[in-house]
Amino acid sequence: MQAGRGVLIVGEASNGGLGPTTAELLAAGRALLRDLEGELTVGLVGHNLAMAAETAIQAGADRVYTVDDALLQDLPADLCLSALAELYQTVTPEVILIARTAWGREVAPRLAGRLGVGLLQDCLEVGIEADSGRLTALRPVCGGNFLARVRCTGSPQMAALRPQTYAPLTPEPGRRGEVVAVPVALDASQVRARVVRRVRHEHSGVSLTEARVVISGGRGLGGPEPFRDLEELAGTLGAAVGASRAAVDAGWVPGYWQIGLTGATIAPELYITVGISGASQHMAGCSGAKVIVAINTDAEAPIFREARYGVVADWQAVLPAFMEAVRSL
Repeated sequence: MQAGRGVLIVGEASNGGLGPTTAELLAAGRALLRDLEGELTVGLVGHNLAMAAETAIQAGADRVYTVDDALLQDLPADLCLSALAELYQTVTPEVILIARTAWGREVAPRLAGRLGVGLLQDCLEVGIEADSGRLTALRPVCGGNFLARVRCTGSPQMAALRPQTYAPLTPEPGRRGEVVAVPVALDASQVRARVVRRVRHEHSGVSLTEARVVISGGRGLGGPEPFRDLEELAGTLGAAVGASRAAVDAGWVPGYWQIGLTGATIAPELYITVGISGASQHMAGCSGAKVIVAINTDAEAPIFREARYGVVADWQAVLPAFMEAVRSL
């Protein structure tokens, strides 16, 4: 299948607003266009997309294509697939980028199959190879122990990017761009899976994936009680609290606190780890952190290879003193 020009971002919209991963993908797409010709476009599927489309233009899109239909309110994968395939036929981009969110993980492989091409999955970075002009990506393999450079061979070229790997461009409130409605005939009978119930996790404080400061605990804390100290410190710093997979698997904290290859991906200004060894699976979820501070009793723990500041000591001796110092400030 021959592709055209430019980069198409498969955006996400919910409750009338634009999802944060779309702005991240726009930053990745704009970087690719230094080596490609064409426009940076966004494709949105859903319902009541006017505000999301305007936000996408302010975030860097040259043009936004929308498939707006009440049947797409809950983003059913079957109908979204039909809408996205039609969007592709309208835009005919050279490169398609999609975020590896829960929705993206479901839709991206199916869209690639519909278009008859491969998909670069779980990408941390994308670029254009100088010699071939092909899309390449850096992605973790072997459980996150290694990074591999992979290349697209088909057209269009598709990649699914891990969230929090690109910083969004600075929004331009006065930026202008065209919004194009794409007519697609959708049939409700195509829907084979329906949303029957939504369960929301109510929590106070800062969102884990959006926090500028994150404090996480691991197996070294020894149980659930010390996480209350982390929550207290987080409240003082205006931070979010996370955890390693070991702490989640032990039932000490909720699953949505997990950071790592099979959990949340974060990119805070400051990441404080307490009792976390720094296994590659965990580090895959926090590689975007600007500064890592580690507290661990094991001087040989892998976390110290990644941390800018490290304390080799028992957290019970360090954390109370640190909390007192923070309070005094």
